[in-house]
Amino acid sequence: MIFRALVLFCGVILFTAVQVKGISENKGSMDADMVEIPRIDFVEMAENQIHENKETTIWYDDFSTSKVYLDQRGKIDTSENYGDYGGSVNVGFNKGDVFGKGDRKVAFGDFPGNGPVQHPNRSFDEVYWRIYVKHEKGWEGAPAKMSRATSIVSKKWNQAMIAHVWNGGATVLTLDPARGVKGQTDSIVTTKYNDFDHLFWLGHDPKGTFHLTSNEESGYWVLVEARAKLNTPGKSDGINQLWIDGRLEIDRHGLNFRGSYTEHGINAVFLESYWNSGAIKDQGRWYDNFVIATERIGPIQSPINPTICKTEFSGKGKLAEWELQLATDYQGNEVVYKSHKLTTDRCIEINGFNGTFFGDLKKGKQLRPGQSYFGRVRQKNTRGIWSKWSRWHQGFNVQ
Repeated sequence: MIFRALVLFCGVILFTAVQVKGISENKGSMDADMVEIPRIDFVEMAENQIHENKETTIWYDDFSTSKVYLDQRGKIDTSENYGDYGGSVNVGFNKGDVFGKGDRKVAFGDFPGNGPVQHPNRSFDEVYWRIYVKHEKGWEGAPAKMSRATSIVSKKWNQAMIAHVWNGGATVLTLDPARGVKGQTDSIVTTKYNDFDHLFWLGHDPKGTFHLTSNEESGYWVLVEARAKLNTPGKSDGINQLWIDGRLEIDRHGLNFRGSYTEHGINAVFLESYWNSGAIKDQGRWYDNFVIATERIGPIQSPINPTICKTEFSGKGKLAEWELQLATDYQGNEVVYKSHKLTTDRCIEINGFNGTFFGDLKKGKQLRPGQSYFGRVRQKNTRGIWSKWSRWHQGFNVQ
């Protein structure tokens, strides 16, 4: 009897300990949820970006100066920009607006209309276009249209094809390619710009998974890049792809973009800000670092000791400390830098004073030129509660 009572007593103690441990672990998780997970807002850009003068670049604009577009609305906003100089295009909304505050249109190649045309008398069957986009902290809602590449075939602006980057429902993006040519012929059936009644829609699935216009992904700069490749005349081998934050989100192959039509290639890219049902409130949105090229573009280039800035602290209490780590891959398998616990400002220069280099960079003082890096951050409030780490994101290339 004494032995049975002792076993029962020990079992109660063990069960209670497990319960307490579980409660403690849950409490820690709940506490972490009280401190918002930060993001890396931006990485310092090198003074000279490779895409400014690269042969494969069709267009480059960091909005540090005014450039002449085919058409444009909205002035350069110097209060918001990726990095620490220049500006951006304010494409935000006032409540109820359908059209945002700004947009940009670039014509190139064999564009048949009037106005400035980049690289005239060339024909482009494949283009990539990239922007960084930032939504005001606390953003709500999903504006419908972001950008498109298209083939304008006459001064009436009727189109042979369009590669739309649009809202895919809720807070994600989708690609919505369309053809203005009948089947595999070379017969243009559109009669005007956006002749939706005569376009052949190629489908908008699958959709992306990155919640670009969600509240949790607001307040920092996100890289968005798209690709459109026309099909071989008479075949269905066209390609449409979308990358967000450097990750391939959508990969569409086997598209009939233009039938057998070859008189015009892709000759325009438009940055847009359009909300079909009207904006639900006043809120800011910005585009920066706009590039059009004939090859994959990727992220910005940084100096070997870049300054990296996180988002402003938000949550209960005030910011006490924060940390940053860098790795050479999106999964963080090869961590090469860990900052010390940082107590001031929201920016850090990557050097040996502010942190420690690891792996191939051990005992080093700088990042390696030609290498890509990805970061993650976390922060602690004055109540001593750490947030969870952000995912690995905001990739950049060292110059």
